[in-house]
Amino acid sequence: MSHSSPLIADDIESYLKEHERKDLLRFITCGSVDDGKSTLIGRLLHDSKMIYEDQLAAIEQASKTSGTTGDAVDLALLVDGLQSEREQGITIDVAYRFFSTDKRKFIIADTPGHEQYTRNMATGASTASLAVILIDARYGVQTQTKRHSFIADLLGIQHLVIAVNKMDLVDYSEARFDEIVAEYRAFAEKLSARDIRFVPISALEGDNVVNRSERTPWYQTEGKDGQPLLELLETVEVTHDQNLADLRLPVQYVNRPNLDFRGYSGTLAAGILRPGQSVKALPSGKTSYVERIVTFDGDLECAYPGQAISVTLEDEIDISRGDWLVAANDEVPLSNAFEADIVWMHDTAMETGKLYDLKLATRDLSGTIQSIDYQIDVNTLEHKYADHLELNAIGRCRVELTSQVPVDDYRRSPGTGSFIAIDRLTNVTVGAGMIRRVAESGGSLEPQVDWQAFELELNALIRKHFPHWEAKDIRDIFKD
Repeated sequence: MSHSSPLIADDIESYLKEHERKDLLRFITCGSVDDGKSTLIGRLLHDSKMIYEDQLAAIEQASKTSGTTGDAVDLALLVDGLQSEREQGITIDVAYRFFSTDKRKFIIADTPGHEQYTRNMATGASTASLAVILIDARYGVQTQTKRHSFIADLLGIQHLVIAVNKMDLVDYSEARFDEIVAEYRAFAEKLSARDIRFVPISALEGDNVVNRSERTPWYQTEGKDGQPLLELLETVEVTHDQNLADLRLPVQYVNRPNLDFRGYSGTLAAGILRPGQSVKALPSGKTSYVERIVTFDGDLECAYPGQAISVTLEDEIDISRGDWLVAANDEVPLSNAFEADIVWMHDTAMETGKLYDLKLATRDLSGTIQSIDYQIDVNTLEHKYADHLELNAIGRCRVELTSQVPVDDYRRSPGTGSFIAIDRLTNVTVGAGMIRRVAESGGSLEPQVDWQAFELELNALIRKHFPHWEAKDIRDIFKD
């Protein structure tokens, strides 16, 4: 449902044009189990008048049998639609909801907090520009809070809003809020996110969700009254997060409806594309010029990241699914080896040397995970030795492909710098990776030694096999 506007009744065409011009913010809610993620989304939709009357009536009825809030309406049921979710009172699958205000359109992904469904959280975060990370004011920063924060940071989300929820259960204590802020800031020093904000809320009571609460007069930001969560979402600047410098169009399919038209279709992953622009096809390296940018609604004079388009070229070039169109002067490496951060998503542990099917942008190919440089401890963000990755583990790995393909660094172009690993027997997605370092064309990838992880592992081996050695003796070894 869209926000209330007098234009809907008076001039529907003007309303639709006004609605079309608003920018879109995709964000996720995440955090530990029972931190109130689904309740928060329900409160956002309810207090901003985004729920139809029949929806509210259905939720009121469902609250009597599946609710967890006593006689009150359980707003979490707006997004927890699965029967098993309502029975257990937890989120299992990712639920998406759309709403809009006068200033912006939103797509929310409500992601699970349970450790077993961390892979679903990573799926929801892969398309988000902002993450709302909930923390229960009673318990503070939990392991899942850290894991979700790190995955969001790993996926390149630059804007984090830390919502300290259930403030009503700690009597809206400023001291407790400040304590949690300090605890999270200490952890976040090792994150790359450049924009982290904190807001005290009560999703159940509606404090500081849509409207500023009188029960937190101490809540301020930069010396002014603190913004409620919705105002933060409406005003956060995300337009500069996209990569507009590097042109990347992975070809999804060749559009050939008749003899007179051949278009290369796909979603523009990065850069700005215009007719007349000089482009290069990879991996062939053949160049041409853009003739037309075709969409269902007509030709475009300019295309931006996220738009689904078909491109026609002035020259006949052999281009097929999986190839890339890039700017003619772009130097994009062709490689069969790279380092990547991999989030393992399956109960069966990752095996080094095993052949997996990989999907990189729109290209399907095969490859092996040759070795694990280190595993990342989500509690401390320290590196430790590992010879395999269990479910939900995150590690820096070296991957080798069966053929040379164009490869991007994920931090530069997420759409072309990420991949998924698929089990060849079951066809199940078992891992998701973000490329960090690419080997030279035709060359091998030299390992980068993580001396901290090496020292920890060697220290543990020495203590295991030489228990009589003193700490001073071990320090002397490392000193030498």
